[in-house]
Amino acid sequence: MTPRDPLVAIEGVRRACRAVDGHDPVDESVHLRLKHHGLADTSAWVETDGFALRRGTALDLAVAPEARGHGLGGRLAAAAAADPGELTAWAHGDHPAARVIADRLGFARARELWVMRRPSVVPLPAAEPPAGVTIRDFGMTDAEALLAVNAAAFAAHPEQGSMSADDLAERMAEPWFDPAGLLLAVGPDGDLLGFHWTKRHDADHGEVYIIGIPPAAHGRGLGKALTVAGLRHLASRGVAEVHLYVESDNEPALRLYSGLGFDHAAADTHVQYHRPSHGSQPSHETPSPGYDRP
Repeated sequence: MTPRDPLVAIEGVRRACRAVDGHDPVDESVHLRLKHHGLADTSAWVETDGFALRRGTALDLAVAPEARGHGLGGRLAAAAAADPGELTAWAHGDHPAARVIADRLGFARARELWVMRRPSVVPLPAAEPPAGVTIRDFGMTDAEALLAVNAAAFAAHPEQGSMSADDLAERMAEPWFDPAGLLLAVGPDGDLLGFHWTKRHDADHGEVYIIGIPPAAHGRGLGKALTVAGLRHLASRGVAEVHLYVESDNEPALRLYSGLGFDHAAADTHVQYHRPSHGSQPSHETPSPGYDRP
């Protein structure tokens, strides 16, 4: 049944999925776009119990748990993927039904994103920044430098690397934003060398949201120093557990996070499926250590 207000229906499906699945069926970029821009520049197929959204090469699909198993997801996906061209779609939680739909529509498994978790009670090692480097809180005058470092750190990852001033402002307007949780590594000349943006989801749960270190600053131990500083900050706020998102084949990041006590369970895996355009091959760009999410 087609709802009278598509945005209300989309939020209802998302709310039902969060309650049963434990996570949102869309990522943060889609959440913010719906919140601030609605369905502008987005093709939408929306029913009371499910929706499919197509914007550029990205496809998002969700079906309310109580409506699953009756073909709604396959029907919405087929409609959204009917037009030719390259498409990517995330299966948050690697649901078996997503594999079936992906195979039917010619999508191949392209990327795996792991969720790793760490109890805050696990002791943290000492990890001092390099000589001459200080770690401090974010200030509003740091916004331009932060965007430049983010663009350099994620130049190979268009989703994260293209963050604009408006995108930054939207995230800073979210209720979870805390300037003290956005930690900057600053060189002796005041130049920004990297950052660790943490997120506190609720009283008990925090996140290593983004760690951005440009190539010019690699190899100096900044990743570990910033990660530990952010974890100490979240622990000081009383969170019991911290999680992060990392590409499954990002070996340097996996070594860093495993060494700090983060673990990955098989159920904590998100999968991106890819349908190439004619003659193209699935891309699998591995971003810098610390990229946060799909």
